[in-house]
Amino acid sequence: MKITFWGATKNVTGSKHLIETQGFGLLLDCGFYQGKRTDANQQNRNLPFEAKNINAVILSHAHLDHCGSLPTLVKNGFTGKIYCTPATAEIAELILLDSANIQKHDCEYYNSHLAGKEPIAPIYAQEDVRRVIECFKTVDYSSSDGGWTKINKNIRFKFYDAGHILGSAAVSLEIGENNGVKNLAFSGDLGRDELPILRAPENIQEAAQTLIMECTYGNRTHQPMPQIFGKVKDIVKTAARKKSKIIVPAFSLGRTQELIYILHLLIKQKAIPKLPIYIDTPLGDKITKIFPRRTHLFDDDFKREFGDDGNAAFNFNNLKYVQSAAESKSLNGKSGPFVVVAGSGMCEGGRILHHLKNGIGNADNIVLITGFQAENTLGRKILEGQNPVKIFDREYDVRAKIMVLNELSAHADREDLLNYAAGIKGLKNLFLVHTEAPQAEAFAQIARQSLPNITVNIPEFSQSFEL
Repeated sequence: MKITFWGATKNVTGSKHLIETQGFGLLLDCGFYQGKRTDANQQNRNLPFEAKNINAVILSHAHLDHCGSLPTLVKNGFTGKIYCTPATAEIAELILLDSANIQKHDCEYYNSHLAGKEPIAPIYAQEDVRRVIECFKTVDYSSSDGGWTKINKNIRFKFYDAGHILGSAAVSLEIGENNGVKNLAFSGDLGRDELPILRAPENIQEAAQTLIMECTYGNRTHQPMPQIFGKVKDIVKTAARKKSKIIVPAFSLGRTQELIYILHLLIKQKAIPKLPIYIDTPLGDKITKIFPRRTHLFDDDFKREFGDDGNAAFNFNNLKYVQSAAESKSLNGKSGPFVVVAGSGMCEGGRILHHLKNGIGNADNIVLITGFQAENTLGRKILEGQNPVKIFDREYDVRAKIMVLNELSAHADREDLLNYAAGIKGLKNLFLVHTEAPQAEAFAQIARQSLPNITVNIPEFSQSFEL
């Protein structure tokens, strides 16, 4: 068995991990790369392997950096099954259709404003996404009933709840080779015990010699989740007093629903004033409508507040879901105080760019960063204090106050990751992915001390390992 790492190596985007065994190619995730525009364009247009050599895909969850290149895979000749949970299939369809739509409109915008330059074409179109949807094969979390899903006569797997976003899964793989069996685990992206709405991550029960594990926050300990409510309360009350606009870049999946939930609870508790709250992501609106149908995946705290009525949780009087582009643009001329939540979460496309373009130069405004910002993204540049910043190839001075909510991270921290790896029985090889080099190196040192019987690897792009 050979594993080759084709993405999320010393960075947190473009997850693609290829397992080859007995002539069969099994790809774990097939995600978009997000970073420098020229690098992202090059990597996302060109797969690093032959699509025809991939026989099946296991998709851990529906974030774009894990599923965004599936249309490119299909466009280039993949015809196999894509295994994922039912919630992931439902959400990934929306994510990918939105990605195709954004590419179309962004290309039209750039082409109309860049006279004399070579026109830009979308990487894929909606018809490519529809072919991906036809490949989905949904599989429920199977830890409760002990069931396995067969991919072929030599490979079978189970899904465990990863607690990262709705439908996210960790994978337990059993691969038969040379009259023996090899077990491999893939964490996908791991959540945290106290995340709003979702259940805590489940532990993989089977032994595994090899673990491919995300390590986004390998050198960070998160603050307790309850602190998030106090911080959000202070930010909203400050905005109300100063009549500020709070501009929030947020992933349409996960972070948007968490923010709605937190703001709703604070309003219920009369802890914050009822500012207008605009969810300016049609994709986020569509995804939020899926949540009430999946309350069986929610935690006990949610059910204590809202029971099984997910609709009540994600709708309240001062919350407005923005639909049209015209309505979105009208917010730029609206006086504060109000909150606008828009995608994308790393400020790499979509409506957030227009809100930042129009609002980042106003010292009365607040830009609230709520999630991990990958290296070279606009969100990372704003977070690190770059000034001015380039939006749509024009420079804008940063005068707005930049605030950060690290507590809302949907990724496991150092202790969570260490405990997860320690809980895998029979572990010999640990591969750290979905992480930048400083985080990976710091965690690797800790893991080697705490788990001296395992080999810790930090793969390079395109690096292969025989197991």
